[in-house]
Amino acid sequence: MNMTKTRLFILSIIILATAGLFIFGRQEKKSDNLFLSYIVDAKKVDLQFYWKDDQQQNFKSIDHLKTWLAKNNKQLLFAMNGGMYKQDNSPQGLFIENKKMMVPLDTSSGNGNFYLKPNGVFYITTANAPVICNTPNFRNDGEIKYATQSGPMLVIDGEINSVFKINSANTNIRNGVGILPDNNIIFVMSKKEINFYDFANYFKKAGCKNALYLDGFVSRTYLPEQYWEQTDGNFGVIIGTTIDK
Repeated sequence: MNMTKTRLFILSIIILATAGLFIFGRQEKKSDNLFLSYIVDAKKVDLQFYWKDDQQQNFKSIDHLKTWLAKNNKQLLFAMNGGMYKQDNSPQGLFIENKKMMVPLDTSSGNGNFYLKPNGVFYITTANAPVICNTPNFRNDGEIKYATQSGPMLVIDGEINSVFKINSANTNIRNGVGILPDNNIIFVMSKKEINFYDFANYFKKAGCKNALYLDGFVSRTYLPEQYWEQTDGNFGVIIGTTIDK
C-alpha cells in the first residue's frame, strides 16, 4: 500500500512539473509572438550603418544591401531600418558613416514622431562602444564611427519617456534600439501593432537606461537565425551585422 502511494506521489510530481514546463513554454511563446529582439556586442560583431553603396546609390531595401554585401564577400546576419528618412531616402537628421558627417544634426522643431521631444542619437564610437543620448547632449568629438538620429527617445535615464500614455490607442508596428546594462545593444521590432508606452516598457524591463525609437509602419527586420526574413523596404539608413563569407 505504501509503495502504491509512493508511486502515485511521484507520478503526481511528474505531472505537475510537466504542466509547469508546458505553461512556461506557452508564456515564452506568447512573448516571442510580440517582439523580435537581437542582441549585439559591438566589440565582437561587425556592426555597420549603411546608406549608399560604393557607386553612391541608395540601398533602400534590405535585399539590395544583402546582394551588395554578398558581392563583397560578406554574409548579412541581421539588418533593420535605422531611422527616419526624407522622400529622397536621405536620413532625417544626423548621419555619420566612418567618422564622416553625411547629414548634420537636426535640432529644429516640427511635426511627426522624429520631432516628438526629446529625440536622440544612437552612435558607435571608434572604440566600438555604443551610446544613446538626447539630441541636446550629443557632441561630435571626432571619435564617432557611426551615428543615426531619430525620435522620440523611448527610455531616458531608466524611465519611460513622460510624453507616452498608458493604454494609448496610437498603435503601430515599431522598431527601436537600446543599450543593455552589460553595454550590449538590443534591437527590437514589434511583431504586432503596439503603442509607444508598451514598446518603451519592453526596453525598460530589459534594463535599458536609454532607448531610442527608430521607425514604425515601414519597419523591416532581417534575422534568419530567428526565421524572420523581411528583405523588402524603401529606407534611408539600414543597420546591419555581417561575417566574412
